[in-house]
Amino acid sequence: MCTSLIYRDAAGKAYLGRTLELTMDLPYQVAFFPRALDYTSQIDGHPDLVYSGKYSVIGVCMPGRMPSPDKPLTSQDFKCLEGMNDQGLTFSLLSYPSAGGRKLAVETTTAVLSASDLGTWALSQCSSVAEVRQLLEQQPVLLEPLALLGGVESPFHYVVHDASGASLVIEFNLGCMSLHDNPVGVMTNGPEFPWHITNLNNYTFLTNVDKSSARFGDYHAVQPDSGIATTGLPASNTSVGRFVRAAFYAQYAEKADTPDDAVLTLAHIMNNFDRPRGVTIDYPEEGGGHLEVAGLAEATPAAYATEFTCWTNLSDLDRKQFHLRPHGSLNYVRFDLGALSSETDMRVLPMTALGGEQTDATKKLVPFAH
Repeated sequence: MCTSLIYRDAAGKAYLGRTLELTMDLPYQVAFFPRALDYTSQIDGHPDLVYSGKYSVIGVCMPGRMPSPDKPLTSQDFKCLEGMNDQGLTFSLLSYPSAGGRKLAVETTTAVLSASDLGTWALSQCSSVAEVRQLLEQQPVLLEPLALLGGVESPFHYVVHDASGASLVIEFNLGCMSLHDNPVGVMTNGPEFPWHITNLNNYTFLTNVDKSSARFGDYHAVQPDSGIATTGLPASNTSVGRFVRAAFYAQYAEKADTPDDAVLTLAHIMNNFDRPRGVTIDYPEEGGGHLEVAGLAEATPAAYATEFTCWTNLSDLDRKQFHLRPHGSLNYVRFDLGALSSETDMRVLPMTALGGEQTDATKKLVPFAH
């Protein structure tokens, strides 16, 4: 359903790439949250958690509820799925159905953070992975039933990265939160993160060096093409297969010499996780782990479900640039947090407004002169 990874250039600067896959397009919003914006996180039975932003944030958000004429959306209704702040800290939400479960015992007089607000809270309050960990060790976080998902308790886990390349996984297993340092900078979906790390021990044979010849008795076999080194990579689009492939590409892709070339290299890496519609399908009677959003079932064909890449994000953590490519486009659109630094009001743009128009270069062809 989702793949995220950290890529480093030749100077060691960090860049984040992630894809998001679902069986339907949702009303994604690109949102900018200015510094000093006031936030409120609410959980039934507890006092509101009220805080003010220290840093500006840009990200891909979803409304936490369906608006109505008498109750329009407010800034508090935008829940961050992917984002970056002006310090180069990023936040990514990825599907993880095992999250829900028993509730943590928290005094009813204590203000708690809803997991739905984890993105805007971390990005507006923290400048580094270490700071996120420190604050989370003090701040209770609770899962809540999500009306848009039919009442399922926040079926996600989360990963934060900072400009140094440090990475932290925030995971709820049956309702209990765990914090894991992420030494590979890669994240997909289930099983739990420590399982993925252990599974990498099964792939110590992987290398990017082609072994293109071998002897079998008196026969000298020669590979007629390049690329044999990737034969051992998992081929499936499962979270387990994607985790290993993401670790491989992040490790072995050439380290770019300039930031622009690094973003371009990262775009090529993420193309390996781009998923067109229909590549794999699931019939209802066969089950499946898809997230389904209440009221939007008509967006999925009744006969089957097929996951596809709804959008891809590239984040330049040093230059604070946020690139997005929606499903309907071949091109990335760039948002520059530095250019928004003086803004004091929240800004929102529906992802559908990014469009998919391509530049027609037909008229740039010139007559050939001998």
